[in-house]
Amino acid sequence: MVEENKNLNLIIERCRKKDRKSQYELYHLYFKAMYNTACRIIGDVYTAEDITQEAFLSAFNKITTYSGEVAFGAWLKKIVVNRSIDFLRKQKLNLEFKDSLISLDAVEELPYDDYKPEELIKEVKKAVNQLSEGYKIIATLHILEGYDYNEISEILNIKSSTVRSQFARAKARLSEILIKKKQEND
Repeated sequence: MVEENKNLNLIIERCRKKDRKSQYELYHLYFKAMYNTACRIIGDVYTAEDITQEAFLSAFNKITTYSGEVAFGAWLKKIVVNRSIDFLRKQKLNLEFKDSLISLDAVEELPYDDYKPEELIKEVKKAVNQLSEGYKIIATLHILEGYDYNEISEILNIKSSTVRSQFARAKARLSEILIKKKQEND
């Protein structure tokens, strides 16, 4: 692990000096993970590939601002997420978020017990893609990418309470989708 960090730090340092070979190494280290992130947010493989390419170009141009306070992968992932969300905004998709909170008591838990673990991951990903764009973004960032409410709030530039309420609604909708899917299969 320490050796990997040393190697990564050397690659990053060479990238700061605009070394193309090091940029290529960094690209190959992180492309697949960043591409998968963009795919989950965008839902289109070709657009996700373009966004990932743009994110890497942006990262290489801004690499001197990388301070090392967070893991490089997390820093790069934030660029990919922001690029993906910017793309969706430019497409004028409905990204309206309402500030009204709903009762968390009214939200059913996702029906995890009805699925085998490997099935659940697959079905949750499918269900997330069936959500409206606003819900999809928040659910993707929280469930699939692991961002907390405050981080999502910063990324989307909305209130943390809005993220919570939108996630609660997305979770309720996911539950409905998963229950319906399970009933269809029984």
